[in-house]
Amino acid sequence: MTPDLTTQTDEPSRDRAILHLILAFTFAKLLFHLAINLWGGYEIFRDELYYLACADHLAWGYIDHPPLSVFLLAASRAVLGDSLFAIRLLPAIFGAGVVFLTGLLAREMGGGRWAVTLAATASMVAGSNLALASIWSMNVFDLFLTALAAYWLVRLIRTEEPTLWLALGGTFGLGLLNKVGMLWIGFGVFIGILLTRQRRWLATPWAWAGGAISVLCFLPYVVWNATNNWAHLEFIESAMSGKYSGLSAWTFLSGQILQQNPTTLLLWLAGLGWLLFAPSGRAFRPLGIAWITACAVLLLNGQSRAGYMAPTYAMLFAAGGVAWESLLRRRWMRTSAVAVVASGILLAPLATPMLPVESFIHYSQALGVDPGTEEGHELAELPQFYADMFGWKEKAAAVAEVYHRLPEADRQQATIFTTNYGRAGAIDYFAEAYDLPAATSGHNNYWLWGPGPGNGEVVIMLGGNREDLERRCESVEVAGTASCDYCIPYERDVPIHVCRNLRLSTAELWPLIKHYD
Repeated sequence: MTPDLTTQTDEPSRDRAILHLILAFTFAKLLFHLAINLWGGYEIFRDELYYLACADHLAWGYIDHPPLSVFLLAASRAVLGDSLFAIRLLPAIFGAGVVFLTGLLAREMGGGRWAVTLAATASMVAGSNLALASIWSMNVFDLFLTALAAYWLVRLIRTEEPTLWLALGGTFGLGLLNKVGMLWIGFGVFIGILLTRQRRWLATPWAWAGGAISVLCFLPYVVWNATNNWAHLEFIESAMSGKYSGLSAWTFLSGQILQQNPTTLLLWLAGLGWLLFAPSGRAFRPLGIAWITACAVLLLNGQSRAGYMAPTYAMLFAAGGVAWESLLRRRWMRTSAVAVVASGILLAPLATPMLPVESFIHYSQALGVDPGTEEGHELAELPQFYADMFGWKEKAAAVAEVYHRLPEADRQQATIFTTNYGRAGAIDYFAEAYDLPAATSGHNNYWLWGPGPGNGEVVIMLGGNREDLERRCESVEVAGTASCDYCIPYERDVPIHVCRNLRLSTAELWPLIKHYD
């Protein structure tokens, strides 16, 4: 019997075409963010300043996050410098990598060209992906590593190649070393395997070897916490009772729709349904159960941010693409893809800083979108995500003006103290430009780094109020004000005081000013 050469040659050709399609979406995502980094992007973000400060103090842990993202930032900074474009280059690359992995997941689940198109398009326009690929934080790496873990799991399901457990375990381990939230996703995967026929894998040494690799990767952060009075647990407790206390199950669930772009709702819901109930998706059911489990854990917590689930949507977009490809005719697939793209264009300015700030304000008002925050702060014309990209250079300049007015003898012993890590990070980031000493603060990891070499005789205070300072110092002088446009209201018109002769030594005072949140 003559073999069907057409079928044999069409399959590799189809795979190449799909791969080229995935790469096209990936490069489109990358070029989009590179363009924003070159011509937009506003100014440096509050948390970027803090990550840069952490990169100056390399360690196996930090109060509010594990160290992997800081290690990556230190390496990037050593090679590329710390311009805003350089800082945001790796987030753009990894954000594009999430689109690439989403497309690969759709292909591995059996999807064709239209499944990949829908999945990759949704990944490109999802608000969380747009926002997190625009700035440096641990969160964009969380998106990427979770998508990569899902890819290894799907490959493991399809091929049953036992060595893939090592890749899966290593990816989860790096994910944990990047962000503790990977615990909930890993727990969900374990439950998903336990409740499906894949539970037989748990009787093999490869599964446990993968788990051991995860634990070994995460162990340095556990040890760091054990030697620092379990600082991360204290941080979580403080944040839950403070800035996240206004969150609820409703804000968590509604945030899933808003943060992923509302037009992707039918796609990822179809993906979840396909994973949980469709006969053709049965093999991949552990992923659906993993999503439900992680979501349930975060809901039961009662004060979880909606964004904690953002890393899990690559697998739902992929599954949704496969589900809709099997249900819709090509014409409707094309229409769906166009609708998702159109919504992405419409809503992208709300997620990533691509419009000039005045244009953004008019645009968001025209859409009827009010500025938002998950931390309960008073807002003005901008959402917190954008407002926190303004005012930092102005603060450093205002402090520098006060510092350089001091007599030489006072400058030699002066300490700069700020009331939050954004202000401290601004002083440190612009220190060379303004010839300033390093900042100190009681906020998060700045508290762990200590009070610095100052003796407490001259302290420049950025923030705080005069009444409190007068209880701490023998004399207090109002020396200036740090003003800024567009920044979040509590960062506007921040007072600068010169405090002389602390009533307590810095060693006595430091334990009293610790501030974790």
